[in-house]
Amino acid sequence: MWRSLAKYFGRYPSQAKVAKLLLQYGLRVSDRTIFCGDVEVADIAVARAAGVDRRIVRAAVETIMSHDELLNVYSQLRPTPLLKDVAPVMGWSAIEIIPVDAQMPGILADVAGVIAGAGISIRQAIVDDPELSEEPRLYVITESPVPPELIPAIKACRGVRSILIH
Repeated sequence: MWRSLAKYFGRYPSQAKVAKLLLQYGLRVSDRTIFCGDVEVADIAVARAAGVDRRIVRAAVETIMSHDELLNVYSQLRPTPLLKDVAPVMGWSAIEIIPVDAQMPGILADVAGVIAGAGISIRQAIVDDPELSEEPRLYVITESPVPPELIPAIKACRGVRSILIH
């Protein structure tokens, strides 16, 4: 996905940095304004997060507004909460899967199959986009603790390099 959008920012690496950050956090662009859900986000806040000047943020928004393909993507983004850090507080488990190759098909399916086979319900599964993350991960949040005897079966799934339990 990022590769098809990055071409619009080819001559503007600082704008690309902003555009990539917007994608990573699900920040939407609408009416020349940046939103997190329905909450307006100030250009200066995005600039600080991206490590650029606020004028670069404004220029990136203008670039997005001036290209239909970009606007079609950025106007539809929505933030998604990652429940990994909340899981222990709620009595759930959070499993972080470190893949051998994040683009390998079937990692999520195999891990979910092992968990479902044990009769454990999955509350959330989120996969980092390999084009947006240097070290993509799969996060699986379960509604009940994962028993220790299930760990080897999850680790043995296709494409799993290692796992962390939070």
